[in-house]
Amino acid sequence: MLHEPHHDGSELYVAESAPLGSPVRVRVRSSVHRPLTAVWLRTVEDGEPFFTACTPAAAEGDTIWWTADVRIHQPVQRYRFMLVAEDSFRWLNQAGIFDHDVTDAHDFTLSAYDRPPAWGREAVVYQIFPDRFARSAQADQHPIPEWAVPAQWGDPPIHQGPHTPLQFYGGDLDGIVEHLDHVLALGVDTIYLTPVFPGESNHRYNASTFDSVDPLLGGDAAYRRLIDAAHDRGLRVLGDLTSNHTGDTHEWFRRAVTDPASTERGFYYFAADGSHEGWKGHGTLPKLDHTCAELGERFRAVVARWLDFGLDGWRIDVANMTGRHGAVDIAHDVAREIRRTAEAARPDALVLAEHGHDATGDLDGDGWHGTMNYYGFSFPIWEWLRDPRRPVPSFGLPVDVPRRDGTAMVTAMSSFTASFGWGATATSWNILGSHDSPRIRTTTGSAALHHLAAVLQFALPGVPMIFAGDELGLEGVDGEDSRRTMPWDEPLAFRTRTREVYAELAHLRREHPALRRGGLRWVHVDADRVAFLREHPDETLLISLSRDGSELPELPEIERGEPLLVVGEGGVAPRARIWEVRV
Repeated sequence: MLHEPHHDGSELYVAESAPLGSPVRVRVRSSVHRPLTAVWLRTVEDGEPFFTACTPAAAEGDTIWWTADVRIHQPVQRYRFMLVAEDSFRWLNQAGIFDHDVTDAHDFTLSAYDRPPAWGREAVVYQIFPDRFARSAQADQHPIPEWAVPAQWGDPPIHQGPHTPLQFYGGDLDGIVEHLDHVLALGVDTIYLTPVFPGESNHRYNASTFDSVDPLLGGDAAYRRLIDAAHDRGLRVLGDLTSNHTGDTHEWFRRAVTDPASTERGFYYFAADGSHEGWKGHGTLPKLDHTCAELGERFRAVVARWLDFGLDGWRIDVANMTGRHGAVDIAHDVAREIRRTAEAARPDALVLAEHGHDATGDLDGDGWHGTMNYYGFSFPIWEWLRDPRRPVPSFGLPVDVPRRDGTAMVTAMSSFTASFGWGATATSWNILGSHDSPRIRTTTGSAALHHLAAVLQFALPGVPMIFAGDELGLEGVDGEDSRRTMPWDEPLAFRTRTREVYAELAHLRREHPALRRGGLRWVHVDADRVAFLREHPDETLLISLSRDGSELPELPEIERGEPLLVVGEGGVAPRARIWEVRV
């Protein structure tokens, strides 16, 4: 694998993107051990392929660099390479190297659109579900709402049945402020809060208004205190906005129901008999009709208002369904307008989409900056590191998580990376679990395998997103069960190797640009062991992982010294290591 030609979208191989009509310098790496007679850059302009000869440089050790310029002829410019050896050739695209003709679907891409904000690509994100994170000293002053099923802090979540969304622990925003030191100690620089708008549930994805913060969380004043306290400590704050639906108690929906002649009636999908469409058939979550121009104006005002208030960006809930209904598909139009609005309010705003499956068609343009990368990251890791001793529930599938080998994991990851542009891959979130999925500790069944998953989360391209409590090894068999309270009154829960591993990985990511901005080259893959390089102009790191503890095969071309990080004991126990190396 190490001697195969390679190219990716990282800065070692691609210069900064440029506006339409401008050239961008790109490079391909080849090895003297597998010589090429020529390399051609292939682009498509106005539907016609064009070929440009790449210029080889003198060998640097075992490496030969081939260089050419890609002209940005259209907003998203695709390209690939023809690798010529003797009397034949192969194609190099994002999916790999092929000895047969391939479609353009997996060509490399360059975008003339503005890149995602640099901080969004380099962040370490910490997800907080406010009701379950912490209760402040003022929390007892908030009245328990009529809809709530009260619970004591530490009670197990009700994760099945009608009381699941109603179980109320009373976590609030000032409680988060009181525990920001814990967040900072992990090496986090961005916190993402699930919705804070009022809604008759503990998750608040059924908003009754977008104009104020839930008084049960402390209201607008508490949100201001949290944002200010976070910013004072160098933390950014992301909000969570439901663009696909509201709650059925939302002020817009109530006006739509009570007055069929109202402007708000056009915000939703109503049938002639007065019934309405809801998210996945749930009538309590009426679906928004984004073909309505007035809804667009109102929604963009919400996006801008809270960025002006101090948010640094948005995670967009159910982005994959937003603007889609039957024959209607204006999803990209909605994404583009939300992003434009966000960037007008705050030029470095991040707009990231929730997407539970293949987000290929929704990225790489002027819409969402990235996605919550479940299928291109989470599922392959769950399958490789899942507990082999018992069934493991999946997320969004009617079957349990299968156990697959390392080759299947890398193949799955690579297939999704091949479908995204590099910028979208680097900005998308590497998720081991969230408020919608089982906890990673439950999926792996052990601290040792959990730690390997964390290494992949921080070491592969993308942005690590930690669901609050993962650093403590909290468990949960599904999304609702995963929403357990943080055990602040149990000091021993915070003195674990798991917490140390997360902090050490965040420190390495902060100190090593290869982990934040480097390219990716797989150098060994088998059933139980994988190894890859993260390459940056300033350094190269080697990351190896073994789920059965066996040693990585010798890689004599890679010079390495003492590891920067060792996770696990090896032998028969899972182990991961990170080195700074020379190739």
